[in-house]
Amino acid sequence: MLFSACAANEDAPAGESESTLTGTLDGAGASSQGSAQEAWVAAFQTENPDVTINYEPSGSGAGREAFLSGGVSFAGSDSALSDDEIAGEFASCVPDSGYVEVPAYISPIAVIFNVEGVDELNLDAATLAGIFKGTITTWDDAAIAALNEDATLPSAPITAVHRADDSGTTKNFADYLNKVAPEVWDAAPADPFPYSGGEAAQGTSGVVDAVTNGTNTIGYADASKAGDLGVAAIKVGEEFVNYTPEAAAAVVEESPLVEGREATDLAIKLDRLTTDPSHYPLVLVSYIIACQEYTDAEQGPLVKAYAEYLTSEEGQAEAADAAGAAPLSADLSAKVATALESIK
Repeated sequence: MLFSACAANEDAPAGESESTLTGTLDGAGASSQGSAQEAWVAAFQTENPDVTINYEPSGSGAGREAFLSGGVSFAGSDSALSDDEIAGEFASCVPDSGYVEVPAYISPIAVIFNVEGVDELNLDAATLAGIFKGTITTWDDAAIAALNEDATLPSAPITAVHRADDSGTTKNFADYLNKVAPEVWDAAPADPFPYSGGEAAQGTSGVVDAVTNGTNTIGYADASKAGDLGVAAIKVGEEFVNYTPEAAAAVVEESPLVEGREATDLAIKLDRLTTDPSHYPLVLVSYIIACQEYTDAEQGPLVKAYAEYLTSEEGQAEAADAAGAAPLSADLSAKVATALESIK
């Protein structure tokens, strides 16, 4: 699917906008941003009727690759740039001009399930890790039963659905399990799913479809796409916690920036180990990645204006309405605005 605001060009009444921006802006990346990007693109296009924005929700890894190779002018990514990516080349950027990486979308990751006879499900990190690693294989396993004493769990195989593509959602999911249950999840967090077994599905929508249409299934996806599926509560401290935008935002608010990065790189080192039940540590921060200066000088103003919009109070409200995202805090918003000022 390619999100484009061409239709808004047709709907905007003549003379309604005073925008002088013109041109086409192409981006790609995180499918978790899908619902938010649809809303952002439509709203931005209405205010800027001579601009066409295309966003392809191809996955975080594909989006970063497309940006690094010069195929798109910005990337959406649930994984921050790696040190190796930063040390490489940015094909669309003027050499040695630098890059910008800012948070734009904060969202819980929902553990979605479709299990016969089960409406509510509690899971701790070690049990969740065992399910997706493949060491816990049936729904009536003793580890699951101990956490769900009031549930009637079927004696049926578990189908655990993971992303087939390189996914920042996978990396965040794996980072949570590796930090909280390292004795089970012994693979380093990365965009590719690390273990064999289970069922692989393409993109967020593919995971949701596989869980919805399967039997006794479980998966992970951006919370905005959970729909009517069951969503597990995860153990934080001594309590089982359901996701909320506020609980996700609380984790981000109290997490530091990654050390040693440029001032325009606001990558966040999420605190997965919190024991505060008002926090939901299974959260992703999705970034917008762009050049500070473009080899195609016409792209700079478009990228800057669009990134400033989607990280603005208005843009964050659109994401909250469309996708249930948690807005950036005032402090983080100020840092983002400063970083975006460098784009030209």
